[in-house]
Amino acid sequence: NDGKNIRLPVPDVTEERRKELAKLAGKYAEAARIAILNVRRDGMEMLKADENKKEISEDERKRAEGDVQKLTDEMIKAADEAASHKEKEILTQ
Repeated sequence: NDGKNIRLPVPDVTEERRKELAKLAGKYAEAARIAILNVRRDGMEMLKADENKKEISEDERKRAEGDVQKLTDEMIKAADEAASHKEKEILTQ
C-alpha cells in the first residue's frame, strides 16, 4: 500500500488451472447452446400455435420455421467459435 494504490502479487496461472478454466469455458458454451435451443423450441411452439389459431398458413409456418432454424444454427456456431477461441486463448497463455 503506497497511499493511493494497493499492490497484490498474483501468481502465474498453472497448467492445471488453465485446463480447469478451459473446461469451465466449455461448460458455459454448452449452457449457451441449451439456452439457444430452448428459445428455438419456444419459437417453434409459438408458430404452431399461430397456425392452429388460423393466424398464419402452413406455408408461412414452414417458412418461418426454416428462418428460426437458420438463426439457431448461426447462433450455435457463434457460441462454439467463441468457446473455441477462448479455450485456445486460455491454454496458450
